[in-house]
Amino acid sequence: MTGTQSGPATFNGQAGAGTLISFGDDSNECGTVKLLVDAGRGTNMRLSQLNVTPVQLNAVFFTHMHSDHTEGFADIMFHRWAWDSRRPKLDIVCSGDVASQFGFTVSCQKFVAHIADAFLQSGEIAQRRVEGGGNVRLVGGPAELANLITFKATEEPQVVWSLGDVKVSAIRSTHIPGHASYRVDTPAGSVVVGGDATNDVLTQPRAHSTSDQVELLEKGVDVIVHSTMHPIMGPDRDSGMPPEVFNRQSSTADLGAMAQRVNAKHLFLTHLGPSIGAAFQGAYKVPGGALTAADFRKAAEAGGFTGNIIVGTDLASLRLPAR
Repeated sequence: MTGTQSGPATFNGQAGAGTLISFGDDSNECGTVKLLVDAGRGTNMRLSQLNVTPVQLNAVFFTHMHSDHTEGFADIMFHRWAWDSRRPKLDIVCSGDVASQFGFTVSCQKFVAHIADAFLQSGEIAQRRVEGGGNVRLVGGPAELANLITFKATEEPQVVWSLGDVKVSAIRSTHIPGHASYRVDTPAGSVVVGGDATNDVLTQPRAHSTSDQVELLEKGVDVIVHSTMHPIMGPDRDSGMPPEVFNRQSSTADLGAMAQRVNAKHLFLTHLGPSIGAAFQGAYKVPGGALTAADFRKAAEAGGFTGNIIVGTDLASLRLPAR
């Protein structure tokens, strides 16, 4: 986990949402292919703690354009531009432009195309080239190093990226316009990263808070990595969190039930709402006081999951197959 913070709030130095998936063998410490799903604030710092540099990444995937999943991307691309401008471009995979019902467009394409605008306008790009990088660093800055791959997210899984034995599929899921969830299949096992997915029905009553599309993507999966909201934050529990905020995340108990239905081996809870040890989730209080990892684990177990539950902290990891 390169970051487990939920939303634009900050707490105790946690990095923003992100998951690093590596595939290989013992001879290269599973480093043949490195994929990053989401890149919240501090991602580059967490990667450095794993001895992974941005130039080693094969692709970055975005579940959606919320800032807590994207604001570390500029740091990744600037580092790659400053030190490895002449290396191959980095694949950036995300949903194509989607029109919101409120009249604006959610655009991963524009986000990537303009990722270096502040550095260009401040003179930083020109200055760095003058300082000895003129023969190496590209004039247009970090955006020139992005190979954008967009897709139209649909109700059925579709392959959106592959390299050798590694295949990545995507499916439409609900959170904000353009949200997608991903499945990574390798010979060692499979991982689904749900992002902030929730059910298409955003108001009560509803059968469950989890995404039916993500559940379809999870058939036969080994590991589920998913953001979650603990039931204690429900608007009926005196948290102050509005229903429209609470209902845009999957509850921990419902995630446990979903993981059990698809017979997953491991459930990785991340993007925890609220953060472990936090008395508030942003502006919303945690009724009864801060939660522990055991509280999240108990909620997932209450949903019926009998497999391995990992309550996410920054840099927590899981190896398939285990040594």
